[in-house]
Amino acid sequence: MISIENIINDSINVKQLILNDKDLIKRINDAAMTCVVSLKNGGKINFCGNGGSAADAQHLAAELSGRFYYDRPPLNAEALHVNTSYLTAVANDYSYDMVYARMLQSSAKKGDVLIGISTSGNSSNILKAIELAKEIGVATIGMTGEKGGKMADVCDMLISVPSSCTPRIQEAHIMIGHIICEIIEASMFPR
Repeated sequence: MISIENIINDSINVKQLILNDKDLIKRINDAAMTCVVSLKNGGKINFCGNGGSAADAQHLAAELSGRFYYDRPPLNAEALHVNTSYLTAVANDYSYDMVYARMLQSSAKKGDVLIGISTSGNSSNILKAIELAKEIGVATIGMTGEKGGKMADVCDMLISVPSSCTPRIQEAHIMIGHIICEIIEASMFPR
């Protein structure tokens, strides 16, 4: 039988591990400040992910381009998968591995930021986007599970959640994403 209490405790335990990891806390802050510098210099924050991570990417882009805690001007942020005609055309004509890299190739510029979200850290379309981003001069931030997968070796900054359980990783990703959004908003538009 499924224990709701155990599921909630597992989620709390992952967040407690994050709270107690000062290096991880620093990387979260560093990621937010990398985004702030980019935005202050006219850059853009690009997000990408697959499945639930795509939903998180879209959610976080909306927090920045819309509003988070208070009314303020919109920030330049986009989830790279939201144009389904583009996504299906590139997947069909090239391959699904190229959907994010090709979008970056058309719109990213030096000084932008790419935040790739993958619980495994091994999503080939995100890895290809990171590879292209680095060629352009786009800062790369990876959000993964505990091992980091292949993204651990290629991202400028890695935010690896101390768990191997996909739902717990995704819950932590949205919490970390919200923290990053809050830091960005407060830094860009101090009250």
